[in-house]
Amino acid sequence: MRKRRRMRVNIMAKLVLSSLVLIALLHLCGGYKILVVFPLAGKSHHILGAGYVKHLLEAGHEVTYATPFPSNKTTDKYHEVDLSKNIEFYNKQTSKMLNLRAIINKETNIDVLAVIPDFVKMIKSMMESDKLVNFLSDPTQEFDAVIVEWLFTDVFAGIASLYNCPLIWSSSVEAHWIVLQLIHEPSNPSFNANVLSTTIPPFTFFERVANLLTMAAIKTIKYFYLQPRETAIYEEFFTPLFAKRGRQLPPYEEVVYNGTFMLTNSHSSLSQPISVPPNVKEIGGYHIDPNTKPLPANLQKIMDEAKHGVIYFSMGTNAKSKDWPESLKKDFLEVFGGLKQTVLWKFEEQLPNLPKNVHILEWAPQQSILAHPNMRLFITHGGLLSTTETVYFGVPTIVMPYGADQRVNALRAVNKGYAKMVELSYEMAGEMKVAIEEMLSNTKYSEKAKELSKLYHDRVVHPGKELVHWVEHVVRSHGALHLRSPALLLPWYQKMYLDLLALILVALYVIKVVLKLLFRKLSFKVPITEKKTN
Repeated sequence: MRKRRRMRVNIMAKLVLSSLVLIALLHLCGGYKILVVFPLAGKSHHILGAGYVKHLLEAGHEVTYATPFPSNKTTDKYHEVDLSKNIEFYNKQTSKMLNLRAIINKETNIDVLAVIPDFVKMIKSMMESDKLVNFLSDPTQEFDAVIVEWLFTDVFAGIASLYNCPLIWSSSVEAHWIVLQLIHEPSNPSFNANVLSTTIPPFTFFERVANLLTMAAIKTIKYFYLQPRETAIYEEFFTPLFAKRGRQLPPYEEVVYNGTFMLTNSHSSLSQPISVPPNVKEIGGYHIDPNTKPLPANLQKIMDEAKHGVIYFSMGTNAKSKDWPESLKKDFLEVFGGLKQTVLWKFEEQLPNLPKNVHILEWAPQQSILAHPNMRLFITHGGLLSTTETVYFGVPTIVMPYGADQRVNALRAVNKGYAKMVELSYEMAGEMKVAIEEMLSNTKYSEKAKELSKLYHDRVVHPGKELVHWVEHVVRSHGALHLRSPALLLPWYQKMYLDLLALILVALYVIKVVLKLLFRKLSFKVPITEKKTN
Protein backbone atom coordinates (compact mmCIF):
# COMPACT_ATOMS: atom_id res chain seq x y z
CA MET A 1 0.00 0.00 0.00
CA ARG A 2 2.76 2.39 0.94
CA LYS A 3 4.50 1.63 -2.34
CA ARG A 4 1.38 2.45 -4.31
CA ARG A 5 0.89 5.71 -2.39
CA ARG A 6 4.49 6.71 -3.06
CA MET A 7 4.05 5.89 -6.72
CA ARG A 8 0.86 7.98 -6.86
CA VAL A 9 2.58 10.90 -5.11
CA ASN A 10 5.54 10.66 -7.51
CA ILE A 11 3.23 10.52 -10.52
CA MET A 12 1.22 13.51 -9.24
CA ALA A 13 4.40 15.49 -8.57
CA LYS A 14 5.67 14.75 -12.07
CA LEU A 15 2.33 15.75 -13.59
CA VAL A 16 2.30 19.03 -11.65
CA LEU A 17 5.91 19.75 -12.61
CA SER A 18 5.20 18.92 -16.26
CA SER A 19 2.14 21.17 -16.23
CA LEU A 20 4.12 24.06 -14.79
CA VAL A 21 6.87 23.61 -17.38
CA LEU A 22 4.26 23.42 -20.16
CA ILE A 23 2.53 26.59 -18.93
CA ALA A 24 5.88 28.38 -18.76
CA LEU A 25 6.79 27.24 -22.28
CA LEU A 26 3.39 28.29 -23.64
CA HIS A 27 3.78 31.66 -21.95
CA LEU A 28 7.21 32.15 -23.49
CA CYS A 29 6.19 30.92 -26.92
CA GLY A 30 2.98 32.94 -26.84
CA GLY A 31 4.69 36.28 -26.27
CA TYR A 32 4.31 39.07 -28.82
CA LYS A 33 7.07 40.84 -30.72
CA ILE A 34 7.05 44.49 -29.69
CA LEU A 35 9.18 47.34 -31.04
CA VAL A 36 9.69 50.26 -28.62
CA VAL A 37 11.01 53.46 -30.23
CA PHE A 38 12.27 56.27 -27.94
CA PRO A 39 14.68 58.19 -30.21
CA LEU A 40 15.22 61.41 -28.25
CA ALA A 41 18.62 61.47 -26.52
CA GLY A 42 17.34 62.77 -23.18
CA LYS A 43 18.01 60.54 -20.19
CA SER A 44 14.57 61.10 -18.67
CA HIS A 45 13.00 59.90 -21.94
CA HIS A 46 15.25 56.84 -21.85
CA ILE A 47 14.03 56.07 -18.31
CA LEU A 48 10.46 56.02 -19.63
CA GLY A 49 11.39 53.87 -22.63
CA ALA A 50 13.28 51.43 -20.41
CA GLY A 51 10.14 51.18 -18.26
CA TYR A 52 8.16 49.82 -21.23
CA VAL A 53 10.93 47.35 -22.00
CA LYS A 54 11.13 46.09 -18.41
CA HIS A 55 7.41 45.43 -17.99
CA LEU A 56 6.96 43.85 -21.43
CA LEU A 57 9.96 41.55 -20.93
CA GLU A 58 8.68 40.49 -17.51
CA ALA A 59 5.36 39.62 -19.17
CA GLY A 60 7.18 37.22 -21.51
CA HIS A 61 7.20 39.28 -24.70
CA GLU A 62 10.07 39.68 -27.14
CA VAL A 63 11.12 43.33 -27.17
CA THR A 64 13.32 45.36 -29.51
CA TYR A 65 14.31 48.75 -28.10
CA ALA A 66 15.44 51.59 -30.39
CA THR A 67 17.33 53.92 -28.04
CA PRO A 68 20.26 56.38 -27.92
CA PHE A 69 21.36 54.65 -24.67
CA PRO A 70 21.93 50.98 -25.56
CA SER A 71 22.98 48.61 -22.78
CA ASN A 72 24.60 46.14 -25.21
CA LYS A 73 23.12 43.32 -23.13
CA THR A 74 20.91 41.56 -25.65
CA THR A 75 19.28 38.15 -25.16
CA ASP A 76 17.04 35.91 -27.21
CA LYS A 77 14.07 37.96 -25.94
CA TYR A 78 15.65 41.42 -25.90
CA HIS A 79 17.29 43.25 -28.81
CA GLU A 80 18.49 46.82 -29.31
CA VAL A 81 18.77 49.31 -32.13
CA ASP A 82 21.67 51.61 -31.31
CA LEU A 83 20.67 55.27 -31.82
CA SER A 84 23.60 56.70 -29.83
CA LYS A 85 24.46 58.86 -32.84
CA ASN A 86 21.54 61.05 -31.71
CA ILE A 87 23.33 62.03 -28.49
CA GLU A 88 25.93 64.25 -30.15
CA PHE A 89 23.35 66.17 -32.14
CA TYR A 90 21.00 66.45 -29.13
CA ASN A 91 23.76 67.79 -26.87
CA LYS A 92 24.82 70.29 -29.52
CA GLN A 93 21.27 71.58 -29.96
CA THR A 94 20.45 71.78 -26.25
CA SER A 95 23.80 72.69 -24.63
CA LYS A 96 22.93 76.38 -24.31
CA MET A 97 19.16 76.00 -24.10
CA LEU A 98 19.50 73.86 -20.92
CA ASN A 99 22.35 75.86 -19.36
CA LEU A 100 21.22 77.20 -15.97
CA ARG A 101 23.54 80.22 -16.11
CA ALA A 102 22.22 81.18 -19.56
CA ILE A 103 18.62 80.71 -18.39
CA ILE A 104 19.10 82.93 -15.32
CA ASN A 105 20.85 85.55 -17.46
CA LYS A 106 17.88 85.34 -19.89
CA GLU A 107 20.23 84.50 -22.74
CA THR A 108 18.05 81.53 -23.64
CA ASN A 109 14.74 79.91 -22.82
CA ILE A 110 13.03 76.63 -23.64
CA ASP A 111 10.45 78.03 -26.04
CA VAL A 112 9.16 75.20 -28.21
CA LEU A 113 7.88 77.58 -30.88
CA ALA A 114 11.31 79.23 -31.16
CA VAL A 115 13.24 75.96 -31.48
CA ILE A 116 11.02 74.30 -34.11
CA PRO A 117 13.56 74.89 -36.94
CA ASP A 118 16.26 73.17 -34.85
CA PHE A 119 13.80 70.42 -33.98
CA VAL A 120 13.22 69.70 -37.68
CA LYS A 121 17.00 69.29 -38.09
CA MET A 122 17.03 66.96 -35.08
CA ILE A 123 14.23 64.82 -36.53
CA LYS A 124 16.08 64.52 -39.84
CA SER A 125 19.29 63.60 -38.01
CA MET A 126 17.49 60.90 -35.99
CA MET A 127 15.89 59.42 -39.09
CA GLU A 128 19.24 59.27 -40.90
CA SER A 129 20.88 57.12 -38.20
CA ASP A 130 22.70 54.36 -40.09
CA LYS A 131 21.75 51.65 -37.59
CA LEU A 132 18.08 52.60 -37.67
CA VAL A 133 18.09 52.55 -41.48
CA ASN A 134 19.82 49.15 -41.54
CA PHE A 135 17.40 47.73 -39.01
CA LEU A 136 14.29 48.93 -40.85
CA SER A 137 15.72 47.80 -44.19
CA ASP A 138 15.40 44.11 -43.25
CA PRO A 139 12.22 42.96 -45.08
CA THR A 140 12.05 39.74 -43.04
CA GLN A 141 11.59 41.58 -39.75
CA GLU A 142 8.01 41.67 -38.41
CA PHE A 143 6.34 43.01 -35.25
CA ASP A 144 2.96 42.66 -33.57
CA ALA A 145 2.91 46.27 -32.35
CA VAL A 146 5.09 49.39 -32.38
CA ILE A 147 5.23 51.77 -29.40
CA VAL A 148 6.52 55.23 -30.33
CA GLU A 149 7.26 58.14 -28.01
CA TRP A 150 5.58 61.29 -29.27
CA LEU A 151 7.55 64.48 -28.77
CA PHE A 152 6.46 67.25 -31.15
CA THR A 153 6.90 65.07 -34.22
CA ASP A 154 4.68 62.50 -35.95
CA VAL A 155 7.24 61.13 -38.42
CA PHE A 156 8.02 57.93 -36.52
CA ALA A 157 4.42 56.79 -37.04
CA GLY A 158 5.70 55.51 -40.39
CA ILE A 159 7.50 52.64 -38.62
CA ALA A 160 4.23 50.98 -37.58
CA SER A 161 2.88 51.29 -41.12
CA LEU A 162 6.09 49.76 -42.45
CA TYR A 163 5.47 46.66 -40.33
CA ASN A 164 1.73 46.80 -41.02
CA CYS A 165 0.94 46.52 -37.31
CA PRO A 166 -0.86 48.63 -34.66
CA LEU A 167 0.72 51.92 -33.59
CA ILE A 168 0.65 52.80 -29.88
CA TRP A 169 1.61 56.37 -29.06
CA SER A 170 3.44 57.02 -25.79
CA SER A 171 3.04 60.53 -24.42
CA SER A 172 5.76 61.44 -21.91
CA VAL A 173 3.33 63.90 -20.30
CA GLU A 174 -0.45 63.96 -19.82
CA ALA A 175 -2.85 63.88 -22.75
CA HIS A 176 -2.70 67.54 -23.83
CA TRP A 177 -4.51 68.86 -26.90
CA ILE A 178 -1.54 68.48 -29.29
CA VAL A 179 -1.33 64.71 -28.82
CA LEU A 180 -5.05 64.16 -28.37
CA GLN A 181 -5.75 65.37 -31.90
CA LEU A 182 -3.79 62.37 -33.22
CA ILE A 183 -6.44 59.94 -31.97
CA HIS A 184 -9.42 62.10 -31.00
CA GLU A 185 -9.71 65.89 -31.09
CA PRO A 186 -8.04 68.79 -29.25
CA SER A 187 -9.20 69.41 -25.68
CA ASN A 188 -11.02 72.64 -24.91
CA PRO A 189 -8.44 75.39 -24.19
CA SER A 190 -10.85 77.30 -21.95
CA PHE A 191 -10.37 74.87 -19.06
CA ASN A 192 -7.45 72.62 -20.05
CA ALA A 193 -3.79 73.56 -19.63
CA ASN A 194 -1.34 72.21 -22.19
CA VAL A 195 2.30 71.21 -22.01
CA LEU A 196 3.37 74.79 -22.85
CA SER A 197 1.05 76.51 -20.36
CA THR A 198 2.34 78.94 -17.75
CA THR A 199 -0.99 78.98 -15.90
CA ILE A 200 -3.50 76.44 -14.64
CA PRO A 201 -7.32 76.53 -14.55
CA PRO A 202 -9.54 78.18 -13.61
CA PHE A 203 -8.26 80.68 -16.19
CA THR A 204 -8.94 84.39 -16.28
CA PHE A 205 -10.47 85.90 -19.42
CA PHE A 206 -7.06 86.92 -20.76
CA GLU A 207 -5.54 83.51 -19.94
CA ARG A 208 -8.33 81.80 -21.88
CA VAL A 209 -7.70 84.11 -24.82
CA ALA A 210 -3.94 83.44 -24.57
CA ASN A 211 -4.56 79.67 -24.55
CA LEU A 212 -6.77 79.93 -27.63
CA LEU A 213 -4.23 82.09 -29.47
CA THR A 214 -1.42 79.67 -28.52
CA MET A 215 -3.44 76.79 -29.94
CA ALA A 216 -4.10 78.75 -33.14
CA ALA A 217 -0.40 79.67 -33.45
CA ILE A 218 0.78 76.08 -32.97
CA LYS A 219 -1.79 74.75 -35.45
CA THR A 220 -0.71 77.36 -38.00
CA ILE A 221 2.99 76.58 -37.58
CA LYS A 222 2.22 72.87 -37.69
CA TYR A 223 0.18 73.14 -40.91
CA PHE A 224 2.28 75.61 -42.87
CA TYR A 225 5.81 74.97 -41.59
CA LEU A 226 6.28 71.68 -39.75
CA GLN A 227 3.96 69.31 -41.61
CA PRO A 228 5.38 70.01 -45.12
CA ARG A 229 8.92 69.40 -43.82
CA GLU A 230 7.91 66.27 -41.92
CA THR A 231 6.13 64.98 -45.01
CA ALA A 232 9.29 65.49 -47.07
CA ILE A 233 11.39 63.66 -44.44
CA TYR A 234 8.83 60.85 -44.29
CA GLU A 235 8.70 60.39 -48.06
CA GLU A 236 12.48 60.52 -48.47
CA PHE A 237 13.13 58.09 -45.62
CA PHE A 238 10.31 55.55 -45.95
CA THR A 239 9.83 55.30 -49.74
CA PRO A 240 12.81 52.93 -50.29
CA LEU A 241 11.90 50.93 -47.16
CA PHE A 242 8.35 50.28 -48.38
CA ALA A 243 9.71 49.47 -51.86
CA LYS A 244 11.90 46.71 -50.38
CA ARG A 245 8.72 45.10 -49.07
CA GLY A 246 7.00 45.47 -52.43
CA ARG A 247 4.57 48.08 -51.13
CA GLN A 248 3.64 51.60 -52.10
CA LEU A 249 4.20 54.39 -49.59
CA PRO A 250 0.88 55.41 -47.97
CA PRO A 251 0.05 59.13 -47.62
CA TYR A 252 1.68 60.79 -44.61
CA GLU A 253 -1.60 62.05 -43.13
CA GLU A 254 -3.09 58.56 -43.28
CA VAL A 255 -0.08 57.12 -41.43
CA VAL A 256 -0.06 59.82 -38.73
CA TYR A 257 -3.73 59.36 -37.84
CA ASN A 258 -3.51 55.57 -37.87
CA GLY A 259 -2.52 55.40 -34.20
CA THR A 260 -4.80 52.99 -32.38
CA PHE A 261 -3.94 53.69 -28.77
CA MET A 262 -2.18 56.16 -26.47
CA LEU A 263 -0.51 55.57 -23.10
CA THR A 264 0.22 58.70 -21.09
CA ASN A 265 2.74 59.27 -18.32
CA SER A 266 0.19 60.93 -16.05
CA HIS A 267 -2.19 60.38 -13.14
CA SER A 268 -5.04 62.47 -11.73
CA SER A 269 -3.24 62.81 -8.36
CA LEU A 270 -0.58 64.84 -10.20
CA SER A 271 -2.60 66.76 -12.75
CA GLN A 272 -6.27 67.48 -13.43
CA PRO A 273 -9.04 65.25 -14.76
CA ILE A 274 -9.36 65.51 -18.53
CA SER A 275 -11.91 64.13 -21.00
CA VAL A 276 -10.31 61.46 -23.18
CA PRO A 277 -11.59 58.64 -25.42
CA PRO A 278 -11.37 55.02 -24.16
CA ASN A 279 -8.18 54.39 -26.16
CA VAL A 280 -6.19 56.76 -23.92
CA LYS A 281 -4.98 55.34 -20.60
CA GLU A 282 -2.96 56.90 -17.78
CA ILE A 283 0.03 54.86 -16.62
CA GLY A 284 1.96 57.56 -14.75
CA GLY A 285 4.59 56.08 -12.43
CA TYR A 286 5.14 52.87 -14.41
CA HIS A 287 8.88 53.63 -14.38
CA ILE A 288 9.00 53.46 -10.55
CA ASP A 289 10.18 50.15 -9.14
CA PRO A 290 7.83 49.12 -6.27
CA ASN A 291 10.73 47.10 -4.85
CA THR A 292 13.01 50.04 -4.11
CA LYS A 293 16.67 49.16 -4.43
CA PRO A 294 18.83 49.47 -1.29
CA LEU A 295 21.02 52.55 -0.96
CA PRO A 296 24.82 52.30 -1.27
CA ALA A 297 26.31 51.64 2.17
CA ASN A 298 27.86 55.11 2.59
CA LEU A 299 24.66 56.90 1.60
CA GLN A 300 22.56 54.61 3.79
CA LYS A 301 24.76 55.54 6.77
CA ILE A 302 24.44 59.29 6.06
CA MET A 303 20.65 59.14 5.82
CA ASP A 304 20.22 56.80 8.80
CA GLU A 305 22.26 59.15 11.01
CA ALA A 306 20.43 62.33 9.90
CA LYS A 307 18.74 63.13 13.25
CA HIS A 308 16.86 66.13 11.89
CA GLY A 309 16.00 64.61 8.53
CA VAL A 310 17.32 64.93 4.97
CA ILE A 311 16.86 67.55 2.26
CA TYR A 312 17.60 66.33 -1.28
CA PHE A 313 18.45 68.85 -4.04
CA SER A 314 18.51 67.82 -7.71
CA MET A 315 17.91 69.67 -10.99
CA GLY A 316 17.24 66.47 -12.93
CA THR A 317 19.12 64.79 -15.76
CA ASN A 318 19.23 67.54 -18.41
CA ALA A 319 20.32 70.74 -16.65
CA LYS A 320 23.68 70.58 -14.86
CA SER A 321 24.08 72.05 -11.38
CA LYS A 322 27.73 72.83 -12.17
CA ASP A 323 26.40 75.52 -14.55
CA TRP A 324 24.93 77.56 -11.69
CA PRO A 325 26.63 80.99 -11.48
CA GLU A 326 29.47 80.92 -8.92
CA SER A 327 27.73 83.47 -6.70
CA LEU A 328 24.65 81.24 -6.49
CA LYS A 329 26.73 78.17 -5.61
CA LYS A 330 28.18 80.08 -2.67
CA ASP A 331 24.74 81.38 -1.65
CA PHE A 332 23.26 77.87 -1.76
CA LEU A 333 26.07 76.48 0.40
CA GLU A 334 25.60 79.30 2.89
CA VAL A 335 21.87 78.56 3.15
CA PHE A 336 22.41 74.79 3.43
CA GLY A 337 25.22 75.21 5.96
CA GLY A 338 22.86 77.15 8.23
CA LEU A 339 20.37 74.26 8.41
CA LYS A 340 20.36 71.50 11.01
CA GLN A 341 19.14 69.01 8.39
CA THR A 342 21.49 66.88 6.30
CA VAL A 343 21.58 68.08 2.67
CA LEU A 344 22.24 65.78 -0.29
CA TRP A 345 23.07 67.80 -3.42
CA LYS A 346 23.22 66.07 -6.80
CA PHE A 347 26.16 67.83 -8.40
CA GLU A 348 28.42 66.86 -11.31
CA GLU A 349 31.68 67.80 -9.57
CA GLN A 350 33.02 68.21 -6.05
CA LEU A 351 32.75 71.62 -4.39
CA PRO A 352 35.39 73.11 -2.04
CA ASN A 353 34.66 74.21 1.55
CA LEU A 354 31.56 72.11 2.02
CA PRO A 355 29.63 72.57 5.28
CA LYS A 356 29.64 69.41 7.41
CA ASN A 357 25.96 68.75 6.80
CA VAL A 358 26.21 68.98 2.98
CA HIS A 359 27.11 65.96 0.86
CA ILE A 360 27.74 66.05 -2.90
CA LEU A 361 26.38 63.17 -5.00
CA GLU A 362 27.71 62.95 -8.56
CA TRP A 363 25.20 60.15 -9.08
CA ALA A 364 22.02 59.87 -7.02
CA PRO A 365 19.67 56.87 -6.73
CA GLN A 366 16.71 59.23 -6.52
CA GLN A 367 13.92 56.74 -5.87
CA SER A 368 15.86 55.05 -3.08
CA ILE A 369 16.65 58.44 -1.51
CA LEU A 370 13.00 59.58 -1.63
CA ALA A 371 11.89 56.27 -0.11
CA HIS A 372 14.03 56.71 3.03
CA PRO A 373 11.97 57.45 6.18
CA ASN A 374 14.25 60.40 7.09
CA MET A 375 13.41 62.33 3.91
CA ARG A 376 11.92 65.73 4.77
CA LEU A 377 12.08 67.85 1.64
CA PHE A 378 12.89 67.52 -2.08
CA ILE A 379 14.18 70.58 -3.97
CA THR A 380 13.58 69.91 -7.66
CA HIS A 381 13.22 71.49 -11.12
CA GLY A 382 9.71 70.07 -11.49
CA GLY A 383 10.24 67.54 -14.26
CA LEU A 384 7.37 65.07 -14.53
CA LEU A 385 9.44 62.07 -13.43
CA SER A 386 10.58 63.85 -10.28
CA THR A 387 7.06 65.18 -9.67
CA THR A 388 5.62 61.67 -10.01
CA GLU A 389 8.24 60.18 -7.70
CA THR A 390 7.73 62.79 -4.98
CA VAL A 391 3.97 62.08 -4.96
CA TYR A 392 4.63 58.32 -5.06
CA PHE A 393 6.82 58.54 -1.93
CA GLY A 394 4.81 61.33 -0.27
CA VAL A 395 7.59 63.94 0.03
CA PRO A 396 6.86 67.72 -0.01
CA THR A 397 8.83 69.77 -2.54
CA ILE A 398 10.25 73.14 -3.47
CA VAL A 399 10.07 73.55 -7.25
CA MET A 400 12.38 75.72 -9.37
CA PRO A 401 11.14 75.34 -12.98
CA TYR A 402 13.31 76.45 -15.89
CA GLY A 403 11.24 75.44 -18.93
CA ALA A 404 9.09 72.97 -20.90
CA ASP A 405 6.30 71.41 -18.78
CA GLN A 406 8.03 72.19 -15.47
CA ARG A 407 6.11 75.41 -14.75
CA VAL A 408 2.69 73.86 -15.16
CA ASN A 409 3.86 70.91 -13.01
CA ALA A 410 5.06 73.36 -10.35
CA LEU A 411 1.83 75.36 -10.39
CA ARG A 412 -0.22 72.21 -9.98
CA ALA A 413 1.98 71.02 -7.11
CA VAL A 414 1.58 74.38 -5.35
CA ASN A 415 -2.18 74.36 -6.03
CA LYS A 416 -2.49 70.85 -4.56
CA GLY A 417 -0.78 72.04 -1.40
CA TYR A 418 2.41 69.98 -1.13
CA ALA A 419 4.88 72.39 -2.75
CA LYS A 420 6.20 75.94 -2.93
CA MET A 421 7.69 77.50 -6.07
CA VAL A 422 10.87 79.57 -6.26
CA GLU A 423 11.68 81.50 -9.45
CA LEU A 424 15.17 81.27 -10.94
CA SER A 425 17.12 84.46 -10.20
CA TYR A 426 20.29 85.67 -8.54
CA GLU A 427 18.25 86.26 -5.35
CA MET A 428 16.74 82.78 -5.29
CA ALA A 429 18.93 81.40 -2.47
CA GLY A 430 17.28 83.78 0.01
CA GLU A 431 13.83 82.87 -1.29
CA MET A 432 14.74 79.19 -1.05
CA LYS A 433 15.75 79.64 2.61
CA VAL A 434 12.37 81.21 3.44
CA ALA A 435 10.56 78.38 1.61
CA ILE A 436 12.61 75.69 3.40
CA GLU A 437 11.90 77.18 6.82
CA GLU A 438 8.18 77.48 6.04
CA MET A 439 7.84 73.92 4.76
CA LEU A 440 9.84 72.32 7.58
CA SER A 441 7.95 74.20 10.29
CA ASN A 442 4.45 73.73 8.84
CA THR A 443 3.22 70.14 8.74
CA LYS A 444 0.45 70.88 6.22
CA TYR A 445 2.85 70.33 3.29
CA SER A 446 4.03 66.88 4.38
CA GLU A 447 0.48 65.88 5.33
CA LYS A 448 -0.80 66.89 1.90
CA ALA A 449 2.05 65.01 0.20
CA LYS A 450 1.11 61.84 2.11
CA GLU A 451 -2.58 62.33 1.29
CA LEU A 452 -1.82 62.58 -2.44
CA SER A 453 0.48 59.58 -2.18
CA LYS A 454 -2.46 57.53 -0.86
CA LEU A 455 -4.58 58.70 -3.80
CA TYR A 456 -1.82 57.74 -6.22
CA HIS A 457 -1.50 54.24 -4.75
CA ASP A 458 -5.26 53.67 -4.61
CA ARG A 459 -5.38 52.05 -8.04
CA VAL A 460 -7.01 48.92 -9.38
CA VAL A 461 -3.69 47.63 -10.67
CA HIS A 462 -0.04 48.74 -10.80
CA PRO A 463 0.56 51.01 -13.84
CA GLY A 464 3.20 48.61 -15.16
CA LYS A 465 0.65 45.79 -15.31
CA GLU A 466 -1.90 48.12 -16.88
CA LEU A 467 0.68 49.07 -19.52
CA VAL A 468 1.20 45.40 -20.41
CA HIS A 469 -2.55 44.69 -20.45
CA TRP A 470 -3.35 47.44 -22.94
CA VAL A 471 -0.43 46.61 -25.23
CA GLU A 472 -1.59 42.99 -25.29
CA HIS A 473 -5.21 44.09 -25.78
CA VAL A 474 -4.25 46.20 -28.81
CA VAL A 475 -2.47 43.21 -30.39
CA ARG A 476 -5.22 40.70 -29.52
CA SER A 477 -7.93 42.96 -30.92
CA HIS A 478 -5.92 43.74 -34.09
CA GLY A 479 -5.58 47.43 -33.29
CA ALA A 480 -8.42 48.03 -30.80
CA LEU A 481 -10.56 49.57 -33.55
CA HIS A 482 -13.61 49.26 -31.28
CA LEU A 483 -12.07 51.92 -29.02
CA ARG A 484 -11.22 54.46 -31.72
CA SER A 485 -12.86 57.86 -31.51
CA PRO A 486 -15.37 58.71 -34.28
CA ALA A 487 -14.04 62.29 -34.10
CA LEU A 488 -11.27 61.25 -36.51
CA LEU A 489 -13.88 60.54 -39.19
CA LEU A 490 -15.28 64.07 -39.20
CA PRO A 491 -13.73 67.10 -40.93
CA TRP A 492 -13.12 70.09 -38.68
CA TYR A 493 -16.01 72.16 -40.06
CA GLN A 494 -18.50 69.40 -39.21
CA LYS A 495 -17.18 69.12 -35.64
CA MET A 496 -17.80 72.84 -35.22
CA TYR A 497 -21.22 72.62 -36.93
CA LEU A 498 -20.10 75.18 -39.51
CA ASP A 499 -22.08 73.29 -42.19
CA LEU A 500 -25.20 73.71 -40.03
CA LEU A 501 -24.40 77.38 -39.53
CA ALA A 502 -24.01 77.81 -43.30
CA LEU A 503 -27.36 76.08 -43.86
CA ILE A 504 -29.08 78.31 -41.29
CA LEU A 505 -27.59 81.45 -42.86
CA VAL A 506 -28.73 80.36 -46.34
CA ALA A 507 -32.21 79.54 -44.99
CA LEU A 508 -32.46 82.92 -43.26
CA TYR A 509 -31.40 84.67 -46.45
CA VAL A 510 -33.99 82.78 -48.50
CA ILE A 511 -36.71 83.59 -45.94
CA LYS A 512 -35.65 87.24 -46.03
CA VAL A 513 -35.90 87.38 -49.84
CA VAL A 514 -39.29 85.59 -49.86
CA LEU A 515 -40.72 87.89 -47.20
CA LYS A 516 -39.44 90.93 -49.06
CA LEU A 517 -41.14 89.81 -52.29
CA LEU A 518 -44.41 89.05 -50.47
CA PHE A 519 -44.32 92.41 -48.72
CA ARG A 520 -43.85 94.23 -52.05
CA LYS A 521 -46.66 92.30 -53.68
CA LEU A 522 -49.07 92.93 -50.85
CA SER A 523 -48.13 96.61 -50.81
CA PHE A 524 -48.78 96.89 -54.58
CA LYS A 525 -45.16 97.81 -55.18
CA VAL A 526 -43.32 97.27 -58.43
CA PRO A 527 -41.77 93.76 -58.63
CA ILE A 528 -38.02 93.51 -58.26
CA THR A 529 -37.49 92.21 -61.82
CA GLU A 530 -39.62 94.92 -63.47
CA LYS A 531 -37.72 97.75 -65.12
CA LYS A 532 -38.87 101.34 -65.27
CA THR A 533 -39.97 102.34 -68.77
CA ASN A 534 -39.34 105.98 -68.31
